[in-house]
Amino acid sequence: MYNSLIGALEMGLLYAFMALGVYITFRILDFPDLTVDGSFTTGGAIAAVMISSGYSPLLATLCAMLGGMAAGMCTGLLHTKGKINGLLSGILMMIALYSINLRILVKPNVSLMGDDTLFSSMNPLLVMPFIVVLVKILMDLFLRTDLGLALRATGDNSRMIRSFGVNTDTTTILGISLSNGLVALSGALIAQYSSFADASMGIGMIVIGLASVIIGEAIFGAKNVFRATLAVLLGSIVYRIVVALALRVSWLKASDLKLITAIIVIIALVFPSVQRYVKQKSTARRRTAELAELAQRSKQRGGAANVEA
Repeated sequence: MYNSLIGALEMGLLYAFMALGVYITFRILDFPDLTVDGSFTTGGAIAAVMISSGYSPLLATLCAMLGGMAAGMCTGLLHTKGKINGLLSGILMMIALYSINLRILVKPNVSLMGDDTLFSSMNPLLVMPFIVVLVKILMDLFLRTDLGLALRATGDNSRMIRSFGVNTDTTTILGISLSNGLVALSGALIAQYSSFADASMGIGMIVIGLASVIIGEAIFGAKNVFRATLAVLLGSIVYRIVVALALRVSWLKASDLKLITAIIVIIALVFPSVQRYVKQKSTARRRTAELAELAQRSKQRGGAANVEA
């Protein structure tokens, strides 16, 4: 049990960058980006191939992030300059990336067993919390700059921000690129942590990213940028812990992971509605009781006045 929770915590920290990337497109830009499934693998593939070829793990990780940003930029260009629907742009890029990732890997998977990676000489739990917090702070600071505010406004009201002279095409491309760069960074870290990269390692990543975002916001709230990004990071960890606990149930198998993920997302989406409904019913009952008590008092006062008369 202890080892499962430690493993879940490590995975939650490694997937936190992917959750932040999904948060940028899903919440800030309001853009349905399915490129994530492909760019996650792109990050892992670039890192694995470079490390197995003798390059520095740190350089390989940075190149993986740049590869993800390039993939995101292509999706942004398809949507803004090619005038292709956002959802279709992401699907097209995801399909294209599958072949590109196979080209990068040359074969279906690349093993990193015996190669030096970022985690060969260090425990992820000792390093990742500081890196995740650093990236969160940098992202918070960026979203408070003029460019970051323009990025947030693009998702909120693109027509209004265009009236102020902001090029929303540029902010959209920048946001999608940044998002997929973070996703690819997560893929590179996961490949090094797992000691392999596989052409299918990115399948379903968009659902996992959405689960982390939705769970984090449902539990911790998202009233401002600082709290929203913190909620996303914690949501990634909570999601992994929930999955680890679910997989310990005797009648569930490892192959049920996608089903568990879907159920967790459904619960996270439905829970706020149920919570609002219960709160509204409770408020209605309280007001009805208050009105009944007020009517009873008025009736008693009226009766006392009649007796005095």
